[in-house]
Amino acid sequence: MPFANFKVPANTLTPQQKQEIVTRTTELYVELYGERARANTMVLVEEVADGGWGISGSVLTLAMLGEGTPTDTDA
Repeated sequence: MPFANFKVPANTLTPQQKQEIVTRTTELYVELYGERARANTMVLVEEVADGGWGISGSVLTLAMLGEGTPTDTDA
């Protein structure tokens, strides 16, 4: 079963953007493996709490990156 796991900072994607990730990832697997992959493809979009991720050995927050929170954050 094809499986993709996206970890993103919490409250940075709208429900529509999450749907787009699921749809486009599924289509990519179908392109690679054929139509048989569609029914078995699992895509997981996980939200990581602010400050729960980092890069180059440093913890990052949205405030540090100057990022705002989308107005539509309903899961």
